[in-house]
Amino acid sequence: MPATKPLIELRELSCGYGDRVVLQDVNLQVRRGEVLAIMGTSGGGKTTVLRVIGRQILPQRGQALFDGQDLSTLDRDGLYAVRRRMGVLFQFGALFTDLSVFENVAFPLREHTDLPESMIRDLVLMKLNAVGLRGARDLMPSEISGGMARRVALARAIALDPDVVLYDEPFAGLDPISLGVAARLIRELNDALGLTSIIVSHDLHETFAIADRVAFVANGRVVAQGTPQELMASEDPLVHQFVHAQADGPVRFHQPALPVAQDFGVGAF
Repeated sequence: MPATKPLIELRELSCGYGDRVVLQDVNLQVRRGEVLAIMGTSGGGKTTVLRVIGRQILPQRGQALFDGQDLSTLDRDGLYAVRRRMGVLFQFGALFTDLSVFENVAFPLREHTDLPESMIRDLVLMKLNAVGLRGARDLMPSEISGGMARRVALARAIALDPDVVLYDEPFAGLDPISLGVAARLIRELNDALGLTSIIVSHDLHETFAIADRVAFVANGRVVAQGTPQELMASEDPLVHQFVHAQADGPVRFHQPALPVAQDFGVGAF
């Protein structure tokens, strides 16, 4: 990849919700044109990274930069301009249930542009064709499968030709066929459209197959970064336990508790 400045950068970033710190001293760069996967244990702060990038939450310390701009310094117009350069694929799609497939994809075009209806129609059909669903344009969300709904949501996420697409658990709840199709689409669209993609996922096999790099987040920190092959070979105990799906390790099967005899009373067994 060309040695240009990163599209997104987190510098010594700490943030959280109220008094609860979720991310602490995080440093992360997202290179232009790459597919970056953010993986790790549940509750470690993966989705919070996406919220920081979209400026849904502000850093308590440090910086979040998008194309060199400090997100926390933007006024409302500046923030909305940056957000128009981002597409988001929400977990389970989050389609508008009372709008057709066509109208769901057309929504951001009508909301953020002054394009004539004839051009909106052509753009929507192009995006739907890219995800294989041009023929489903008149169906309602209740009339399509979960995998198809995820693809419609992807067409909507790329409707405005964004610079970056944020994926929050894009493979959750999909059958193996739909999961494979979704993973292939993410990689192919990223390369064909010149996108940058950030994927939060727990699906190791599919994510590792399409990611250029992986950032492993645990306990509010980025504890490892590298290619999928480098993380598979990592000797870090937490990363090793995660990528090899081991039941016990730093993340323990049993939560700390009193000894069994003491908890149940002496002689209970």
